[in-house]
Amino acid sequence: MRYESIAIHGGKTEDSGKGAVNYPVYLSSTFIQPSLEEFQEFAYTRGGNPTRSHVEKLVADLEGAKYGLALASGMAATSLVFGLLKQGDKVLINNNVYGGTWRYVSNIFSLHGIEYEVIANFNEYDFEQADSNVKMIFLETPSNPLLEVTDIRKISKAAKARDILTVVDNTFLTSYFQKPLDLGADIVVYSATKYYAGHSDILAGLVVLNDDELYRQLKFLQNTYGGILSPTDSFLLTRGIKTLSLRLDKHQKNALTVAKFLKAHPAVKDVYYPGLESHKNYDLQRAQATGDGGVLSLRLQDGWDTSKFAKELKIFDLAVSLGGVESLICHPATMTHESYAKELQEQIGIDSKLLRLAIGIEHEDDLLEDLANALDKAKL
Repeated sequence: MRYESIAIHGGKTEDSGKGAVNYPVYLSSTFIQPSLEEFQEFAYTRGGNPTRSHVEKLVADLEGAKYGLALASGMAATSLVFGLLKQGDKVLINNNVYGGTWRYVSNIFSLHGIEYEVIANFNEYDFEQADSNVKMIFLETPSNPLLEVTDIRKISKAAKARDILTVVDNTFLTSYFQKPLDLGADIVVYSATKYYAGHSDILAGLVVLNDDELYRQLKFLQNTYGGILSPTDSFLLTRGIKTLSLRLDKHQKNALTVAKFLKAHPAVKDVYYPGLESHKNYDLQRAQATGDGGVLSLRLQDGWDTSKFAKELKIFDLAVSLGGVESLICHPATMTHESYAKELQEQIGIDSKLLRLAIGIEHEDDLLEDLANALDKAKL
């Protein structure tokens, strides 16, 4: 089946015997075992639940992968993968990643004797110079919030030659637009709170992979840490996935329209969106993904007030997160990447004038009119 059909018909088959078209929600913490000598697949919901198992198989099916794990949030998914590391290991990360990921790396790693190094541009990184204790690469591509694109094929190949795991946070694109495992990555993580769920009503995280031994380790950690996705949220995540392709097509269409509008507007200094031909990694994005997603960032010219622009918007709500049907605007320096030291923010380019837009599925003319009106009122 093709992607759109898998999104509706993938996952485990309905097993209640009642013929429901939706997989049942199993609201049970424990499950009856046949006898002292016999055990069934499910025993206790922390270790496994039929509804969660269904969505885990569904996301694996969408990725063309063997295994999926569903967690309570995107950070729970990222933390699970970092649980593979041991004292003395080192991780390489790209220099603008989700603020929660950076908070973990910069605060928690040291408590466990784990090192990290921030790489300004992985596309130009020489792996011959990597320290011998580097065991993992953690990438976001496109990155958050500057939408930089990293060559997953190139990095994964170089990493495999040194027995280094490549982990890709694919939240911005989902498996609909990009499949990192097919490009050589070992593990993919998602904040499924975003596009997979799609309605800003649940938190969820996903880990997807093919390797049997890595899955065994991660499944053990999932059961041990206990940050699992609840049965109800697993059901809601499944429901969101059914319309994923429709929503992402509209998110992307609107995002490109908005990006072109902003690029041509005299109030706007910079627009960061990999779907624009002016993006420095436009060709690379075309080579490894089938879409560009619904997130873009911008910076206004000196003659326009950033705060007033954000305040005057009527359709774009000032809020963190992305991937829901509604359009949002946020200020990365103070709202999503505030855990970055000021010096690092400045070094990366996350300054006080940078704004991130998560484009929703509203009518594109309404979005453009809202942006135009706010830009007019923000002129000094």
